[in-house]
Amino acid sequence: QVQLMESGGGSVQTGGSLRLSCAASEYTLSQSCVAWFHQPAGKEREGVAAIYIPGGTTYYVDSVKGRFTISQDNAENTVYLQMSSLKPEDTGTYYCAADPGPCSWAYSTWDKTKGYAHWGQGTQVTVSS
Repeated sequence: QVQLMESGGGSVQTGGSLRLSCAASEYTLSQSCVAWFHQPAGKEREGVAAIYIPGGTTYYVDSVKGRFTISQDNAENTVYLQMSSLKPEDTGTYYCAADPGPCSWAYSTWDKTKGYAHWGQGTQVTVSS
């Protein structure tokens, strides 16, 4: 059974940093699109960053460009999200998602949940002012 396990969440002050990890088991990430989604309390889940691992192409939503960096470690079968200059609006649950192939679908885009077959359970990030 495919499992994605997020870790690295926590509580930080504005301007702080965190590194989230998404480790996969029973599934090889190396040929996949892997994304990080952010879901604030009471709101929809939206993509903030994605990577197509074979080519290394990355995607970011405008609000995190220059602050977040997505990367992969194929040997560890893990994808990371380095988050810096954190803001209170970054607060929420962060989910890792993966799907075989490129980060594009005829019926969805990389920042929407519809294209991803596999999901983790999420990790909480709280940024206080």
